[in-house]
Amino acid sequence: MRDLGIEKAILAPWFAEEKESPYVLVRVSDEQAAAWADVLRMPVRRCYIDDALLDERAAVTGRPKSELVAAKLPDRGSTMAGDFGEILVFLYHAAVEPGCEPIGPKKWRLKQDRTKPAPHSDVVQFVLPHWPEASPDDRILCSEVKTKATNGVSTPISSAIADCEKDRTSRLAKTLVWLKERALHENLGTTTVAHLERFIQATDHPEAQKHFRAVAVVCGSIVDEELADTPDEEPSDHTVVVIAVPELKQRYEEVFDAVHESVTETGGGA
Repeated sequence: MRDLGIEKAILAPWFAEEKESPYVLVRVSDEQAAAWADVLRMPVRRCYIDDALLDERAAVTGRPKSELVAAKLPDRGSTMAGDFGEILVFLYHAAVEPGCEPIGPKKWRLKQDRTKPAPHSDVVQFVLPHWPEASPDDRILCSEVKTKATNGVSTPISSAIADCEKDRTSRLAKTLVWLKERALHENLGTTTVAHLERFIQATDHPEAQKHFRAVAVVCGSIVDEELADTPDEEPSDHTVVVIAVPELKQRYEEVFDAVHESVTETGGGA
């Protein structure tokens, strides 16, 4: 999380688990969510473009940083909601993972179209406690994320569970190859080609652990009715997580508004 400028100690209190089985339930408090616009504006901006590249592109193009950042961020609507849900789960992984801090590509930097979701598996991160040595303690974290900020017909929990199966059967493998191809030509930050090959060339290394999650990020006002869609028994091959956020639509819009408002024309970016 250092490349995003946020510490695990800040994140952990947001994701205290209220229920652990047969699904994990997290209820973010009103006070915590209300602080997100201030706390997350820099980390969220860095999910789309890091400080060095923002400075470089501003110097090369002569365009204001506010314009460069705006060309990366989604408009209000379903893509913004989905991106925020994924970023929140990226932070959740870091908050709840014991010991070694996970690393992972910020897939939102790799979008071909800012108005659409990033392709392939939603959130992929790696835990490599003995790197650069591969070990049986290495883990890959993969989450399928569905976000529901307003009342409607969508079923985020069952949809996340169904799509999580795609990650387990084939999509994660395709995602890793896609990420490697992007890493050959682009800087993925803390994630390198060597990190990706450790999991792509799995037979060349000790067997790694895989942890799959189906995550629903849901507005607190509707979460209780959505919980009827949770499994009766704990799944053996994935974990179901429900993160309830009070006034979710308002909160993610506030965060993205804060990203736009905080971009400066001098110094290191926002």
